[in-house]
Amino acid sequence: MTDKLSDKDKKDWQKFIDSKDKVSVKDEDFINEKIIPEKVIDLHGYTLEEANQKISEFIEYCFNNKVKKINVITGKGMRSKNINDPYQSSELGILKYSVPEFIKNNDYLMNKIIKIDFEAVSSSSKGNFDIILKTTK
Repeated sequence: MTDKLSDKDKKDWQKFIDSKDKVSVKDEDFINEKIIPEKVIDLHGYTLEEANQKISEFIEYCFNNKVKKINVITGKGMRSKNINDPYQSSELGILKYSVPEFIKNNDYLMNKIIKIDFEAVSSSSKGNFDIILKTTK
């Protein structure tokens, strides 16, 4: 690298300094594409009907606001009263299992979704799962 600046470089630099134009961020589009906005919804304490309504509204909101990933917290179902009731499903009565099934069986919601992490739903050690949304154009 040279220590001397040409007269042209000096003029260009002075012109740049004197200019009122703002420098554009050339990487802005790249940065916006790489950031994956994520939202979290916690469904603890909701009834099955309330949870389904909330998740429907939340998916719609996130899709319309260009959110790419939703982390849905349902809990593990360890304190669910359905486990002790032999007349109710021990799986589908628990939000952990019923919410993803509700989403999967709803064509309107599935048209907005790329993937539901069913591995996390199946895991006994997790009380949450992710949804990856399609992007709006």
